[in-house]
Amino acid sequence: MKGKPWTVELEKRLRELVDSRDSLEVIASKIGKSRAAIKMKMRRLGLEVVVQKPTDSRTTTSNVVLPKELVSAEDALKMLVGALKMACTPGLSKVEVQRLQVVANLARIYSEKLQEYLDLRGLEQRLFELEGKYAELAKKAKGNRSSN
Repeated sequence: MKGKPWTVELEKRLRELVDSRDSLEVIASKIGKSRAAIKMKMRRLGLEVVVQKPTDSRTTTSNVVLPKELVSAEDALKMLVGALKMACTPGLSKVEVQRLQVVANLARIYSEKLQEYLDLRGLEQRLFELEGKYAELAKKAKGNRSSN
């Protein structure tokens, strides 16, 4: 069953509500149409609702500072060992244990990703070497053809 048609004013209001980052529920109630109708119209207009999760008091910054150099595999393993040693300390709070678990997981993942990165860099270097050799062989072949 079709609802009431969208007017230019309603479409404009929809865009304004999406721009103001209102939730889908809020938009639907303000416009007076179902969530399904709002979703369908948004798709047609190429709009997207950004759902914001409720914040709590335990937030972290989203500004991650990227290091200039990668941490060595040895340093990552040292962090892992440090977290493991700390985890053996009696009387740790639940929050401290969770933090140490995160550190240990991050160190483990970093070691895996670092190895993948190093493998790719090795392949890349080998590819550059082979391209250079190919270019030399192509020159030689071209020189041999022109001298015949």
